[in-house]
Amino acid sequence: MTAALHSGPPDSSLPDVGIWPVQAGAWALAVTLERALTAAGRRVTVYRPWTLGRQLEAFRAAYPGARAWVLIGAAGIAVRFLSGLPRDKTRDPAVLVLDDAARHVIPILGGHEGGGNALAYAVARACGAAPVITTASEAARPLTLGVGCRRGVPEGRIAAAVTQALTLAGHPLGDVREVATVDLKADEPGLNAFCDRHALPLRIIAHADVQARPFVTRPSEWVQRSVGLSGVSEPCALIASPRGELLFPRLALNGVTVAVVRDRPPHAPPSASSPHFPEATT
Repeated sequence: MTAALHSGPPDSSLPDVGIWPVQAGAWALAVTLERALTAAGRRVTVYRPWTLGRQLEAFRAAYPGARAWVLIGAAGIAVRFLSGLPRDKTRDPAVLVLDDAARHVIPILGGHEGGGNALAYAVARACGAAPVITTASEAARPLTLGVGCRRGVPEGRIAAAVTQALTLAGHPLGDVREVATVDLKADEPGLNAFCDRHALPLRIIAHADVQARPFVTRPSEWVQRSVGLSGVSEPCALIASPRGELLFPRLALNGVTVAVVRDRPPHAPPSASSPHFPEATT
């Protein structure tokens, strides 16, 4: 719906998310995002800011009227809009920037306290963008898990496979930053329940991206027949962590596959003893 402007401090009665498409050409993306977030249980308000006069003043007036914001446009515009507005990180709305082409979504305010990081993954799942998380605590978690599973596998079997893979890799669950899987598995109840239980974001990788970057140590005939891919867990983890290297290859257990990828320090060369998926070029 198109919103009226609000004022006053954020509170629980406000919409969870305000979507602000800077250009009218981003309206279709805004509506797609609204539908997906609403279906996920969030209360969403979409603005038509090009009808509200000077946008900078309109956004400043609207800013207290949502608990989080998704600005669809350039990061520089968002920075100008926000100038002088943040006051208290425990109360300020989270603010995310999503480019018009839905390539990247970046929490630039309220990543932790405002729930911006979690919202970034929800936005990414809705439109296919890559979440760009810059907060320090996430950077200190070096692992990405790639997970594939057969249809209907329960949470307990996913947890058992993850535990075994991490044990063999020599890392605790607390070192995991995110879980990645292919879009065909985005709605798996067991996988979503596992991620929710452990507060792990689930990154969804498009089938076409996995197909285009089919890095696997051991191709799976069953996966090839079932979903047209040579594997899921290894390529998904490596796509989600483009500077990572495979720490532990695909472990298969009771209908679940898990691969563990570890970040390399900046400028560090790939390990000679570990397979590496090269970074994508654009």
